[in-house]
Amino acid sequence: MTTNREDLVEEAAKVISQGSKSFRFASQIFDRETRERSWLLYAWCRACDDVTDGQTLGHNAVTPKDPESRIAFLRQKTAAALAGKSTGLAAFDAFGLVAKECAIPADLAADHLAGFTRDAAGWRPANERELLSYCYQVAGAVGVMMAHVMGVDPTGRDTLDRAADLGIAFQLANIARDIVEDAKVGRTYLPADWLAEEGLSDADLADPAHRQTLARITQRLAALAEDYRRSSKVGAARLPIRSRWAVLSAAGIYGEVATRAVTLGPRAWDRRIHISKAEKFALVIEAFGEALWPARNISREGLWTRPSAPAPRRARSPRARPSAVRPAARK
Repeated sequence: MTTNREDLVEEAAKVISQGSKSFRFASQIFDRETRERSWLLYAWCRACDDVTDGQTLGHNAVTPKDPESRIAFLRQKTAAALAGKSTGLAAFDAFGLVAKECAIPADLAADHLAGFTRDAAGWRPANERELLSYCYQVAGAVGVMMAHVMGVDPTGRDTLDRAADLGIAFQLANIARDIVEDAKVGRTYLPADWLAEEGLSDADLADPAHRQTLARITQRLAALAEDYRRSSKVGAARLPIRSRWAVLSAAGIYGEVATRAVTLGPRAWDRRIHISKAEKFALVIEAFGEALWPARNISREGLWTRPSAPAPRRARSPRARPSAVRPAARK
């Protein structure tokens, strides 16, 4: 497998085109360098998810018989990529490249893989705090890595926290959308204490008789997602205009997934929620208008916050594009 940058970008473009039409749609707004780097990062995230779940580009998940060895494989290949070694796999070589270009800290990759380790172990969240920590690992950490891709000052803690908030919001929306689908393959991401309050067990989630109860839980997930999405917009406002617009577009598209799930109520799982291209375009236009105005200064007080990271280095790769503003922004 080539480690040529142009070939890796081309391969990553193919992966995102099939793996996440929503993220690819929003990523078109970035300048070329940021867009390519976002695709390189996505290719690795997609590979980690697919290997863990025994799926292809996010589809046809099965329960793997060798979960521990799959996680060991991900850790080995990721470590090699971060060490600048060729792995023979485009997704990992792509991550090694973007991590080098954007000085992405290794601890963020470790955070991301920790979420997949939980999945491989059959983990279930006991409460909301555990749910949010998982959402950070599988999506919020990616938001922080994307902040590095967009040139955010690595010492800008508040902005990086708000980038994590957007990833958390995305994952909460995905969980709401996929409650029944996940349950069918033995996955439950709803907190155990939430289910207990509703008199449900994991085994009840795929049963159509409980759809009305799931609709109430979805309202709770969507409200939680909205808290984190609103916070993330404060960080997005600190970005250069094109990155700001792209981030707000993605926030709008994923926010619509949660909104649609709430609107559909018990029918939310009759078929997979789909946002059409025309609807995405309308949300992108709306995001452009939002990007032109200053964001409201919303406090993060009361929101779950990612663990403290080691003090970052200020040095950047010669290819890294500095942010125009300082400091600032799984499935």
